[in-house]
Amino acid sequence: MKILTLFLIGISLSIDAFSMSLSYGLIGVKKKDMLISSLIVGLFHFFMPLLGSIAGLKIINSFKINPKYLIIIIIILLLIEMIKSINEKETKINMNIIGKLSFALLVSLDSFTVGIGIYYIIDMPIYASIIFACTSFLFTILGFILGKSASDKFEKSSKYIGVFILIILIIYFLFFN
Repeated sequence: MKILTLFLIGISLSIDAFSMSLSYGLIGVKKKDMLISSLIVGLFHFFMPLLGSIAGLKIINSFKINPKYLIIIIIILLLIEMIKSINEKETKINMNIIGKLSFALLVSLDSFTVGIGIYYIIDMPIYASIIFACTSFLFTILGFILGKSASDKFEKSSKYIGVFILIILIIYFLFFN
């Protein structure tokens, strides 16, 4: 039963990675960037719960900024980047290493907080981290692939869909999370 619980948590932690990679896929990301970004997201989903389990509630309570607002700021910056790319002739986004790391951090912040309570589910948090890493990698690469597929079919209108998804994420984090 613990394994099923960990897989369900892993899937829920991966939904934001799926959504973000879907919107990036709609805009156009190179295959190499898709794979590298997905691997980095997987690595972040491996290490963040471990760091969360080590850090515990003491560190979380010492931060004065709500992580929700940090996520919203990062998504707004991604939204601005996507809006700027709508009228560009080149539809591929070149994700440099900073972009890939920012993307991975953005979609992995929630796994840090899950790590704080992971000992309530399993005695060995490394097993949970392995499951989280695998599910987030798979969901991220799937989002990129589905986004690219839709982008190939819908061309320029797919950029608007990507922007719309980011706006929905901002509203979600601002009002419902």
